[in-house]
This record gives sequence, C-alpha cells and structure tokens, in this order.
Amino acid sequence: MVSELDIALREAKLAAQQLSESWEEINLLYSIGEILGRTVNFADASRTILNEISETVEAKRAAVFVHEPSTGLLRPVAVVGADVAKMNPIAIDDESSVAARVFRTEKPLLVADGELESPLESLVRKGAMLSVPIMWTSPTGSVALGVVTLSGRRASERFTAGDQKLVAAIASQIGTAIQIDHLVKASVATERLAHEMQLAHELQMRLLPSPSVVAPDAICSARVEPALSVGGDFYHLFKLGQGRTGVLIGDVSSHGYQAALIMALTMSAMAIHAQNSDDPAQTVTALLASLADELKQTEMFLSLCYVVIDPEHGELRYANTGHPHAFVVSAEGVAERLTATDPPLGLGTGTPQLSRRAWHRGTDMLVLFTDGVSDARDDLGKVLGEARVLEVVKARRADPPQRVIDGVFALVEGHMGRVTPEDDQAVVVLRS
Repeated sequence: MVSELDIALREAKLAAQQLSESWEEINLLYSIGEILGRTVNFADASRTILNEISETVEAKRAAVFVHEPSTGLLRPVAVVGADVAKMNPIAIDDESSVAARVFRTEKPLLVADGELESPLESLVRKGAMLSVPIMWTSPTGSVALGVVTLSGRRASERFTAGDQKLVAAIASQIGTAIQIDHLVKASVATERLAHEMQLAHELQMRLLPSPSVVAPDAICSARVEPALSVGGDFYHLFKLGQGRTGVLIGDVSSHGYQAALIMALTMSAMAIHAQNSDDPAQTVTALLASLADELKQTEMFLSLCYVVIDPEHGELRYANTGHPHAFVVSAEGVAERLTATDPPLGLGTGTPQLSRRAWHRGTDMLVLFTDGVSDARDDLGKVLGEARVLEVVKARRADPPQRVIDGVFALVEGHMGRVTPEDDQAVVVLRS
C-alpha cells in the first residue's frame, strides 16, 4: 500500500510539474501574441520577445537575426547580453556560423560548447547554443526569414527538446511579425510614392500654359492626360507678335519620370528659342542643340510638330519631326495632314525642314494630337484609330475648340471603357 501511494504521489508531482511548465509556455506564447499585437516597431517587439524567451529558458545571451535579401546577410535586430550596435551581420554562406547554417538548412540546431564557433557570434554565445530558423508559411510554401539563437545557460543545464519546441513556436510568431513589418513598410513606401507622383503630376500640369496666353490672336483649347502620374506628352503656346501664334505638340518616346524630365527640358528650351525666330525649322534646330546630350544619355527620342500661324499673311509654317497626327481642318471639313518631313529628335542628325501652306483666318482649324489618343484600346484590344478621331473633329469643326476637345475625349473614354490607358494622351485645337 505504501509503495503504491509513493508511486501515485510521484506521478502527481510529475504531472503538476509538467502542467506548470506547460502553463509557463502557454503564458509565454500568449504574452508574445500580445506584444506583437500592440507594438508597431518590429525592432522594439523583437527585443521584448527576446527578453521573454531568455528568461523562460534561462539563457543569458540571445539574438534575433533577420535575412536581408538584397545583400544576402543576416542582420541582428535584437540582442540579449550584448550591444546590438557592436554586432556585425553574418553572410548566409558563412560555414563557421551556427545562425547561417540554420538559415540555409531551415532546421533547428543545438551545438555543444567549442563546436562550430564563429567570431561574428562571440558576443551572443557562451557555451552551447540553440538556434532555430524563423519561418514564414504561405500558400506557396515556407521560406526562411531569419534565425533566433540562445546561449549562456548554467553549466549544469542543457537545452532540451522542450526548449527547442517552445523557441520554434515563438520563431513562427516572429516570422509573422517580420512579414507584417515588410508589408507595412511596403505600404508606407507605396503611399509615399503615390504622394510624390501626385506632386510631380501637379507640377507638370503647371508647366503647361493656359490656352488663354495666345488670346486675342487665337482661340485655343488643350488637354493632356498622362498614362501615369507624370508623362511625356505635352504642348506649348507662344504669342510671337504681329498676330502670329506658335503652337507646339510633343511626344517623348516613353512615359514616367524620364519622359517627364525630357518634357520639362523641352518646355524650358522652347520658351527661349521660340522668341528668337518665327521660322519653325530654325527654332526646332536650336531646340535639338539644347536637348541633344540629354536625349543621347537617356537613349530617348522626341517627336514633335511646331507650327507658326501668321494670319496677316495668310500663311502657316511648320517643322514636323516624326509627329504623325497634325492636321488643318477646313470649313468644308477637309483634313489636310501636316506631313512629317524629318525623323524624331534624337534619331536623326539632319536639320529640320521648313514647310508652308495657306491659312484662312476664322475658318481653318489646327488640330494636333498624340498617338495615345488614336491608339487607345478597348477591353478586347481593338485600336480606336485616327479616322474616328478625325470624324469627331470634322463633325464639330464649327464649334469652339473646347467643344472639339470634349468630343474627342468623350470618344476616347467611351471606346476604352474601364481600360487603363497605355500611353499619354494630348490634344490641341486652335483657330485664329
């Protein structure tokens, strides 16, 4: 009877001890869940979690390393028993590093004192070391994000399988925190980029002149819709004196930041060169000299059509470097193309040619647009086409320029539906 009672008491004591240990582990996991839930900064959360783990398994030294894909390094983000600022990152291919080996194999590792020692881990290691990978499990599989290391237990105690299991569970929570941290940073970066792009868009729109700058010599309307927040389609207007009006439309061979840079440089240079000559060919030649280096460095080119309308002499003069969509529409609805006689700026080396035609004040209408308008596609990939754009222009040829542009963009938007435009879109309409 006494023997059976002793056995029962020992079993009860063991069960109580196991329950106590399990409760401690459960409580630790719960505490870590709370830490991650209320802490925004991942580094702060890592330090708190590492302190909790170290106290539970009685390790005097510990570290959390996070993998940096761009450099292939494990960077220490939290340390117990040392100064994290004095820790150096560890290359994932370092054969002498416990943390690097665990990261590569994606398996926990317990090494004895004196085994596999690396100078890079000396500050967080004293004696045996337990190292566990930080994993993130997604629908497509698991990926290693970092490593947790623990060391410095009392000499009489060893890390157990229970310690390894507990640290692995906590490492899984840390992996979730790392992934959340990455998502938060990506979200912040995206928001910042969106804000900067919006500011760039507003700045670019301010560079485009108001159509009223050519009044009363001409009645003009213009509209630009970038495919991105900033783009490479643009126009410029110049009041040249004696009733003459200069009109420029341009299309840089891309969109986005680089195209916007070329656009801004062109606008700036044209503001100077257009006032020095009423000869479009001379003006475009001077413009090319100003842009040549930048076009070469960026490997971009620029199609444009620059028109000078001289109503007093009933003449329109122009230089066209690779811009296909430039027309004069007569009172009878005939659309005459201002043919491109030279390649886009940045592709050729010759001097742009001067072309002339008659201009009838009050009846002729200048219509310029970029290929983002005529090449607009619907959800099936069908191109709108230049002919349909000109149909709208001809139908509204007696209307004010703004009404003509409204009709063109109504056509484009109706054709595209909800499809996002692939290219910038610009239209200029002018009547003297």
